[in-house]
Amino acid sequence: MKVSIDHSSTVSLHVQVEQLLRKMVDSSEFSNGKMLPNEIDLARRLAISRTTLRQAINKLVYEGLLIRKKGVGTWVNGNRSLSSKSKNWLSFSQEMAARGIPIRNFELHVSWVTPEDEVANFFDIKKDKKILKLVRLRGTLDGPFVYFVSYFHPRTNLNGEEDFKLPLYEMLEQTHSVVAYKSMEEIGARSADKFLADKLEVDSNSPILFRKRFVYDRADRPIEYNLGYYKADSFTYTVESIRE
Repeated sequence: MKVSIDHSSTVSLHVQVEQLLRKMVDSSEFSNGKMLPNEIDLARRLAISRTTLRQAINKLVYEGLLIRKKGVGTWVNGNRSLSSKSKNWLSFSQEMAARGIPIRNFELHVSWVTPEDEVANFFDIKKDKKILKLVRLRGTLDGPFVYFVSYFHPRTNLNGEEDFKLPLYEMLEQTHSVVAYKSMEEIGARSADKFLADKLEVDSNSPILFRKRFVYDRADRPIEYNLGYYKADSFTYTVESIRE
């Protein structure tokens, strides 16, 4: 592939280099664990400093897209896991679509339930108020890797007949004018009980990543309470922070 950047562009050099490296990661020429050009040679071809090049490489190494070993070089991680970023959060379907990863629904169940205390308290509703519960087992063509349980506030006006195979937040906005605006999340680790182990096709007591997501609309009103259980070896959660 063509390896070049535009020095006359208003886009900073390190951003252009990062974009170039991402294209290289996704290209057939460098996929499946192939080595990238030597840092000295690549910096010379791009007419940039090694510091600028290394800044971009470090970011992709952090994200798990590249692997670098001193004395060996840098290569594409052919076994990289799926990832999710906290910045500019999207629905799961949107996240995976942005990465070009086809997603399969292994299970999808909709029911009306009486909320548990924690859910009722979050929604600030009576505990005898029935709410919609959505359960989805999702993954790639290779198998399931995440088990989602979502509860929705009655004000969303969901009736259970919606097409939940669509990207969730797009569907909410288009069919019910509910805009998912803010997400607050809690992330931790736990051992898979027999139920989750069977769903995710792992051994009982295997480590799994647990993410609890609280979703609000533009008026800061709660609309979704979401629990996600991920296979630990198939998913990486990336947090990007800027110190000002």
